[in-house]
Amino acid sequence: MTATDPSVLSLGEPLLEFNAAAEGTLESSTAFHIGFGGDTSNMAIAARRSGASTGYLTRVGDDAFGRALAELWRREGVDTTHVVTEPGGATGIYFITRHGDGKHAFTYRRAGSPASRLTPADIPERAIAAARLLHISGITQAISASACDAAFHAMETARAHSTLVSYDPNHRPALWPVARARAVVMRSAELADVVLPNLDEGRLLTGVHEPADVLAEFAARGPTIVALKMGADGVLLGTEGRTTHVPAHRVVPTDATGAGDTFDGAFAARLLDGDSPLEAARYAVIAAALTTTGHGAVGPIPDAKAVHRAGASRG
Repeated sequence: MTATDPSVLSLGEPLLEFNAAAEGTLESSTAFHIGFGGDTSNMAIAARRSGASTGYLTRVGDDAFGRALAELWRREGVDTTHVVTEPGGATGIYFITRHGDGKHAFTYRRAGSPASRLTPADIPERAIAAARLLHISGITQAISASACDAAFHAMETARAHSTLVSYDPNHRPALWPVARARAVVMRSAELADVVLPNLDEGRLLTGVHEPADVLAEFAARGPTIVALKMGADGVLLGTEGRTTHVPAHRVVPTDATGAGDTFDGAFAARLLDGDSPLEAARYAVIAAALTTTGHGAVGPIPDAKAVHRAGASRG
């Protein structure tokens, strides 16, 4: 690894975000805040704001949305050496609407996006070998068969070069059948060092209900660390045969979009900086909570100073 090689590489699909300004359905919404999304892009930005050097692996179109994402990564200091710009490509977008019960609805326009045309040929072996951690998401595997192949090739390349693999199932039922998702996710857990499911998807994909049992199902696949994200109930951390509950950081939430991605990035950054898994999880739950206090996936992601201030005030 040279001084210019990112320590964290994230692979996946970036999206432009249209977040409704007021509660209601998509049909009734007339004003939207434009932002940025895509779980693995969010993760790379969160890790960068927490102090890690990061890079992104993806394909975007040469359209206005692709250019806006490229400018975002430039501002954030995320390396784009391995972002491929596809002539004529239509970068994916999504819409977020909110309801009075605090639930969110997501509407996507991403079919045929450049990122869905990722293939193993897009995976840069040297960059992965030089990185300290590679992050993969189940969404990347769900958007197309070739992107799924690319993700597995990237994980196998990382393992061959002793680069840590971080994996978030981030299950989206609309993208693929649950039987295929279960098979792909569980095989990915076998290739990962760090697995980062949330409780709802963990229950669906493992078939068990209790958080400790969900964690045990993933841990049995062989990762060194499993961090089961439970929202307002915090995180259940499993490592070295021990299970520890990390309480959530209490805030008044506004928008939970991207909170799990922020946890992933913050957790990775702290692990690479030398924190123990427990110390990294305590930091990451604060970062994730702070993300929910603003609208959109990227804007509210805190930097390290904000997380440390909130941690100090928490006592």
